[in-house]
Amino acid sequence: MRVALGLEYDGAGFCGWQSQPNGLAVQDTLERALADMAGHPVRVAAAGRTDTGVHALCQVVHFDTTTARPQSAWVRGVNTKLPSTVRVLWAQEVDERFHARFDAFQRSYQYWLVNQPVASAVMAGKVGWFHQPLDLDSMQEAIDYLRGQHDFSAFRAAECQARTPVKTMHRATVRAIGSSFVFEFCANAFLHHQVRNMVGALVYIGKGKYPPQFMPELLAQRDRTLSPPTFAPDGLYLAGVSYDAHWGLPDTERALQFGIG
Repeated sequence: MRVALGLEYDGAGFCGWQSQPNGLAVQDTLERALADMAGHPVRVAAAGRTDTGVHALCQVVHFDTTTARPQSAWVRGVNTKLPSTVRVLWAQEVDERFHARFDAFQRSYQYWLVNQPVASAVMAGKVGWFHQPLDLDSMQEAIDYLRGQHDFSAFRAAECQARTPVKTMHRATVRAIGSSFVFEFCANAFLHHQVRNMVGALVYIGKGKYPPQFMPELLAQRDRTLSPPTFAPDGLYLAGVSYDAHWGLPDTERALQFGIG
């Protein structure tokens, strides 16, 4: 039997999603809880990897098991075996041909950035922070250039293992909520550190170091060394993963609402 799960997690206390020898990844934590419930070793496959400190509002995974359990056991039962920073949102038995990674046709990310002189204490680890004033109009003009199909090598980490840097950006927006900015990106797939690198470039444009036209120049040059530094992971959330309706999955897209003033 193949089971799909929707997960929410706070990435601050983990060394990313992917299993590590020290056992401190989100994947390791989840697999231990699932194995306890299933009564046999469990290996999960995820829609995508998140880095150290990156959070998920809805990560999608699947695993195979020979143990029959009601769907409620894979949710409430497994949650009793997980730390409070990881939660199974839903469980769904799926066709054995389903694959959480290869059947996903797009991923969505949100980045929350607090823009004020002093970093938030209560939101530490949950949001990014920048102390200098940022211009929304400049960032909105710049982010428009990211939409469409591009070679995103300018925002690709050196250790990225993707076969191609060419991705299709379906949505790229930035809006202001009080003293915060919310960046939203939706694409067929993302390169390693791509979102954090794009946010870094947008922040440099927002603070006035570069004009909005700097963004298409970066895309055209396809050189990561010419781009601004990678931004902090704290405010980055995997917001959802999209699948064809025929798989019959519950809602796999979520949005974060902090209401930060």
